[in-house]
Amino acid sequence: MTTATHRLATAPVVVGADGSDAALRAVGLAAEIAAARGRRLDIVHAVNTAAVRLVLGSYDTMIPSVVETMRAEGADMLGKARRIAADLDPNLVVETELVERGAADTLVERSAAAYLTVIGATGAGGTVAHLGSTLLAVVAHGHGSILVTRGEEHPTGPIVVGVDGSPASTGAVEAAFTEAAERKAPLVAVHTWSDAEYARFAGLPDLIEEPRMLADAESLLAEQLAGWSEKYPDVEVRRELRLSGPRHHLLDWSKRARLVVVGNRGRGGFTGLLLGSTGNALVQRAHCPVLVAHND
Repeated sequence: MTTATHRLATAPVVVGADGSDAALRAVGLAAEIAAARGRRLDIVHAVNTAAVRLVLGSYDTMIPSVVETMRAEGADMLGKARRIAADLDPNLVVETELVERGAADTLVERSAAAYLTVIGATGAGGTVAHLGSTLLAVVAHGHGSILVTRGEEHPTGPIVVGVDGSPASTGAVEAAFTEAAERKAPLVAVHTWSDAEYARFAGLPDLIEEPRMLADAESLLAEQLAGWSEKYPDVEVRRELRLSGPRHHLLDWSKRARLVVVGNRGRGGFTGLLLGSTGNALVQRAHCPVLVAHND
């Protein structure tokens, strides 16, 4: 077994906790996944004490110290998060950590050694440890699979993956098959011929009707899915081809999906674009949890 494989086999599920309702839901979902897959759960709360001292200066000598108060509040948040995980599975191995740095930097760093990193779609406003405000930074700069808890996980729905033929699609397809197999759910692979906004094609058919275009789209999707059905023979796969509007179709699927999976970048993205427009739209507007897969 290689070092990387060993790390993957023992890597924890990491979740950020800031005390908000969204973060507590993220803790619950992270605990469920960790328990079901035999993983340790690491719950992290970040308090950027350096930023606080920079802002407050000598006022931090007040008693009780503002920094100490924030540390105490962070410890309370971690205790509440631990109890949520313990109530779900008393045998789940849980570790908590209060980190004195920015929330985004902390979760990005932890994601490099995580099996999965989970973050709530919104956070507690007005605090230094505002996890919600760092959502896009974590999704864009994180490593491996980043799961954003949004809306509702429809328990009878499929796993839906956006496939566009870009290198990022490779990681998304792999993550989607893995999730479908783990959850014993069907998989829907959605490919749109064009990234153009859905409204731009008003009056044109939703399906691809031009034979050569349809053949090319079918070939691209087949190539992206090649080998995965053999590796996961129990996963039922449905292929859906559309003319345009990946955001429109994936957002629509999120109304009834268990999970939507996308790559961190799409086709046509320029260098330095760490989160594609489709992924950006989904993590902010989807009706179910969204998994953003990084190829690293």
